[in-house]
Amino acid sequence: MRRIVTGHDAQGRSVVVEDGVPPRTHDFASLPGFTSSLVWATEVEQPAGRSGEDPTQKVESFLPALGGTRIIVMTLPPDAVLAGPEFDGPGYVAEQLTHSPKLAETFEADGMHTTPTVDYVLVLDGEVWLELDEGDLIHLTAGDVVVQNATRHGWRNKSDKPVTLAAVLIGATIES
Repeated sequence: MRRIVTGHDAQGRSVVVEDGVPPRTHDFASLPGFTSSLVWATEVEQPAGRSGEDPTQKVESFLPALGGTRIIVMTLPPDAVLAGPEFDGPGYVAEQLTHSPKLAETFEADGMHTTPTVDYVLVLDGEVWLELDEGDLIHLTAGDVVVQNATRHGWRNKSDKPVTLAAVLIGATIES
């Protein structure tokens, strides 16, 4: 993935200040085919900068505080990879804790999770199934968007190809 960040020069004109791979991109060794990139982050107390300075290096939690945002792009391999000999369950948990801080702690053993965020999830490529409570499955394909209102869910790739998702997480107070 290529990330282009704009900012302003000394005269206030718009310019590209960065063009390349997001520095917080990780290809998981324990789950071949799984990649996660923290593309950008904002905090409520952080005014929109004119410099385009990258805030992702300072992010301590992939879960944004109230009013903050994160955009994460991830590629999920087919679920069949989880049953393969190359999948290292304990290694995967360790990698998630290291490379997806605070978000990783929300995951249950079966991949279901609940976050205190409103998420806009866009399927960029491939197909995936959104699992909700009681095992309800919603089939999604490229171009579909899910508005995830802090509900318990999991992503299932029942296909034989990877799926790429872009998720914008917005820190929110959710009423039940």
